[in-house]
Amino acid sequence: MKPIVTIVVVPRERFSCTQASLESIYAHTDFPFKLIYVDGNSPVKVRRYLEAQAQEKRFDIIRTNYYLSPNHARNIGLSRVDTKYLVFVDNDVIVSPGWLTALVNCAEETEATVVGPLMCEKQPIHQRVHFAGGESRVVTDVKGRRHLREKMYKQGHNAVELRPQLKRTQTELAEFHCTLVRREIFDRIGYLDEAMLNTKEHLDFCMTVAQVGGTVYFEPDSLVTYVPGPPLEWTDLHFYMLRWSDAWTLGSLQRLREKWNLSEDGYFQTKYKKLGVRRIATIIKPFVRQVSLGFENKPLKRTMKKIDRKFNRYLSDRYAKMLPQRKLELPPIQKVTTPELAKA
Repeated sequence: MKPIVTIVVVPRERFSCTQASLESIYAHTDFPFKLIYVDGNSPVKVRRYLEAQAQEKRFDIIRTNYYLSPNHARNIGLSRVDTKYLVFVDNDVIVSPGWLTALVNCAEETEATVVGPLMCEKQPIHQRVHFAGGESRVVTDVKGRRHLREKMYKQGHNAVELRPQLKRTQTELAEFHCTLVRREIFDRIGYLDEAMLNTKEHLDFCMTVAQVGGTVYFEPDSLVTYVPGPPLEWTDLHFYMLRWSDAWTLGSLQRLREKWNLSEDGYFQTKYKKLGVRRIATIIKPFVRQVSLGFENKPLKRTMKKIDRKFNRYLSDRYAKMLPQRKLELPPIQKVTTPELAKA
């Protein structure tokens, strides 16, 4: 049977989960699929592993010699998709048996545009709920100001206890950690917005889909887990710091606010105050504890935060100057006609 779905794997924030993630896909996916692996400047060891796996399992690799923002990576993969559906999967996601079959069945039976799984987070895998559907829409207050309504359902709940209670339902939000998309929607909305550099791009996408009449569904029969950092190897650090740079975060928030004509309210003010929080939590604090023999060293932490801000600005500025000369040009999105999946 010719595959009707393409899995597009993209880098999220590090490379040290590459093997575990890819092995889980091939171990737990019994639905026929194509796979496109977008490799954004992975270190040599990971690159060689992917090349060997691509030859053995016959999937396509698209490699760049520079790091990729999430939507840029997804668009590179999307440009090669010729199937009815595609599934965006981050390279730190571990899937479970039947995950893809459940997503496709939901799309076929509901005619959904987008389908998201029951998303768990951290280790041990498939235990702690990260996301079980949610809300993403613009609301207008009595003074005519537009605000973003964002809510994630069931975050932090025990997945084993909660899952029997969950049912397939239409929702407003799916996350790009892992999400199935009907390919034809891109004929209507174009490529993903690459000005959304590193945060809230899933909100922008889902609201854009809804704006043109598409639907989003939550499918709890599909269970996956994303395993976040900290970066586990030195070769992860550069990409991680760029991925969560202040410049990328501020650029994304500004784009979201301007694109949807949103007020610069408490939602955005809170995000501004949290700039750099991931780098502080996953790089600076562990480093300070290590060199201070486990003790809290506030003066050193303050010094490291100042150094981090300056170095982070240097990294993002250098990347911004480099990218226009090296960025891959994407072809126009072409309409693709694919056969329907035979229904039982």
